[in-house]
This record gives sequence, C-alpha cells and structure tokens, in this order.
Amino acid sequence: MKSEKSIRIDKYLSNMGIGSRKDIKKHIKMGRVKINEKIVKESNDSVNKNDIVRFDNEVIEYEEFTYIMMNKPQGVISATEDKYQNTVLDILEDRYKNRGLFPAGRLDKDTEGLLILTNNGTLAHNMLSPKKHVTKKYLVKVVGRLGESDVKAFENKIVLEDDYECMPAKLDILESDEESLAIVEIKEGKFHQVKRMFLATDKTVVYLKRISMGPISLDESLKLGEYRKLTAEELNLLENYM
Repeated sequence: MKSEKSIRIDKYLSNMGIGSRKDIKKHIKMGRVKINEKIVKESNDSVNKNDIVRFDNEVIEYEEFTYIMMNKPQGVISATEDKYQNTVLDILEDRYKNRGLFPAGRLDKDTEGLLILTNNGTLAHNMLSPKKHVTKKYLVKVVGRLGESDVKAFENKIVLEDDYECMPAKLDILESDEESLAIVEIKEGKFHQVKRMFLATDKTVVYLKRISMGPISLDESLKLGEYRKLTAEELNLLENYM
C-alpha cells in the first residue's frame, strides 16, 4: 500500500481477488489467513503496508491498481462480460477476476495482439482519449498488392465510406504480392478503422495483429491467450507517455 493507512483484512483480500468479503469471512474461520504469521480471527482486523499477509501460506502483496498485458487471441471479445461469447476476462485466472479489470481499448473479435487490462480508470481514460492521440501499431496482411500510392494515401488522410477523414497514418510495406504484409501506425481508434482504411484503397484485410500501443510493445514471448503483469519499467513508460 502507498501509505501508512490501514485497511481491513477482508477488504484487502477481496481487492486482491481472493474472493468476496463473504468468502473471506469463511476463509478466516477456516484459519486460512495470516497476518505476520499469526492466524487471523476476525474479518475486521486491520493491516498496513508493513504487514505480511498470507492466504494458504502464499504471500498476498497489495496493489492499488493492476496492469495486465495480454496477447489476445482471435475468437474472444474485448469486453468484461457477455451472455453468448467468451471475453478476455474469461481467459484470466480466478485471482484476477474480482479486481474490476477491463480492457483499455478494444480489439475486434478476429484481431489478435496487444491488449492492456487494468482497473485504473484514469490511466485507461487517458489511453483512449482522442485528445491524447496514442499511437497504435498493427501488423496487417491484405489481399492485393501494396505500393507507393497506398503509402501516400495513408499519409494524406484516407476518407472512409461514411466520409470520415482519418488522421494522417503511416504505412510501412514489408511484402508486396498477391497478398501483402505491412505495418500500419495510426493515432485514433474508430470502429474497424484499419480494415476500413484498407478497404478505401481497394484492399481486404485478412489478418490483423496489434503490436504496440503508445510506448508498450507486445511481449513476443507471450503465446496467444497468454498474459503477464506490466513490468515497473513498462508502467513508468506508460505513465510518462500520458
């Protein structure tokens, strides 16, 4: 915890995803919770940042906010809950599911790659704010041959089918053939924007993967569906970027 202020043990453990306060009360009765190696007797006992809290002998360190990097797979939606489809929260371990996490930005159901989940509303708002113009990079495969005319079209503000004029974007062609591969860099996030931008140049996107957002790049060691916490260095980069 950031200050000396104490917090009830049931709130502490609930905030860290161990369960509801009702669950925590049951765990305490069963002797599963310790503070400084002493078994907790009451759910309203208090702890501060100097105390060592254990649940089933595992140390539970308090975090005010949680930040997760996920390599989102295709087939799941960027939402917190849905009656009919799997969401990115369904991928997470149970210990993260009670922390109020939500995606800081969306990826289409059929789009892979970098997704940041957090319960820090202020940081998420800044990441998504149109005024911040947070840069997003995508690896994209399209049907059709890409050329210099496409590069210039992206630079010169592509106009979508609904007459929306996109901000200037960067197109870096990696391969140009019957199917072409490129890196696209945009600073806004309209619905299906990358797909619609290519459609405006008579190309069809067949694969899309977000590889970076602001200063944070996807950890390529993460397989599809895997995730990890942001490192202290990554979090510092993100906070300074905002």
